[in-house]
Amino acid sequence: MPSSSAEHATPPATASPSIPPARMPLAVYILGLSVFALGTSEFMLSGLLPPIAEDMGVSIPRAGLLISAFAIGMVVGAPLLAVATLRLPRKTTLVALITVFGLGQIAGALAPNYAVLFASRVVSALACAGFWAVGAAVAIAMVPVGSRAKAMAVMIGGLSIANVLGVPAGAFLGEHLGWRSAFWAVGAASAIALAGVVTRIPHIPLPEARPRLKRELAIYRDRQVLLSVTVTALAAGGVFCAFSYLAPLLTDVSGLDEGWVSAVLGLFGIGALVGTTIGGRVADAHLFGVLLSGIAASTVFLIALALFASGPVVTVLLAFLLGVSAFYTAPALNARMFNVAGAAPTLAGATTTAAFNLGNTGGPWLGGTVIDAGLGYASTAWAGAAMTALGLATAAVALRLHKSPSRVVTSGAPQEDREREQQAEAPC
Repeated sequence: MPSSSAEHATPPATASPSIPPARMPLAVYILGLSVFALGTSEFMLSGLLPPIAEDMGVSIPRAGLLISAFAIGMVVGAPLLAVATLRLPRKTTLVALITVFGLGQIAGALAPNYAVLFASRVVSALACAGFWAVGAAVAIAMVPVGSRAKAMAVMIGGLSIANVLGVPAGAFLGEHLGWRSAFWAVGAASAIALAGVVTRIPHIPLPEARPRLKRELAIYRDRQVLLSVTVTALAAGGVFCAFSYLAPLLTDVSGLDEGWVSAVLGLFGIGALVGTTIGGRVADAHLFGVLLSGIAASTVFLIALALFASGPVVTVLLAFLLGVSAFYTAPALNARMFNVAGAAPTLAGATTTAAFNLGNTGGPWLGGTVIDAGLGYASTAWAGAAMTALGLATAAVALRLHKSPSRVVTSGAPQEDREREQQAEAPC
């Protein structure tokens, strides 16, 4: 996929680094709007489980499997759909995926029983994963190499806003109009996103040489790609190991009333939006600096949460700071994968999506394990800190290999892109 052959494209990636960065294309913001709908659907069930369980006649833990189904669908669906749509036009693929996602929301709203609702979540997750993977590749294709992290920050910003506005709005709708109304609302948001994709996403032609699956899969022979996957999964998993159990920690350990939970979750979302904005602006110039400092900050905040969870004021502040640090690194994690897997942009996006969701699945599982072991809710922060510390060490290894003159690049990125990648990824 060429980096600048789209309509209304920005200056090509081969332009001189001295040229000032072009304005972010409107199409990238449309992708961010789409991600808002995707992210709202992904996370809104955390506030809807009790009414869903009651309406469907299942236990809350079984209703919670709807969340796990979505996460697993994201892990499996991202690479699967990336491969399946490898030779299809990018815009057509995006239109199809957001349409299927919207229909999945409607199916969920109309679901007569738990089995149909479960199936609708799986279908929605597959479409969501595919849209993330292809959408990220399209966003990267429309901007110069030096603006990759900023473009990803716009998309991730849609996810941050979903946490700030979409998820609380879904909980509000579920409380006052029934849980099905939240699905209808996301379906409506998907229709708006579809209109934006149809009218604003330019046609991005496929490369002259048709993509070959064997060449795309070759990225997994690159150590830096595998290290990037590991760092992403550990950084995301460590934060969500504690965040997934923040509600009971606030009420049972910090002693706050239940009414505080939604406010603190919203504060985490505000921190995520702040972190995404800052990280997106800084990461293009200091990619490894952002990775190392952001993951280190998450580790410190998690340790502080484990030590001072009984203090409500400190816990609320740390929830905000964790949102900042976790999403501060997200644009850099995405951009890094595209930098080391330049020959396979679609699989790069799919791999990053899968890596984040591996963390989002593995982190809460580890948190639940330590709780079941009788170690208490605060122990989830210790477990999360262990994950992020390991992620920090892995990022340091990746930096050392990156700076090594003997590094062997197997991803197939053009030499000029590699040179500018090394400039952009210099640590702070």
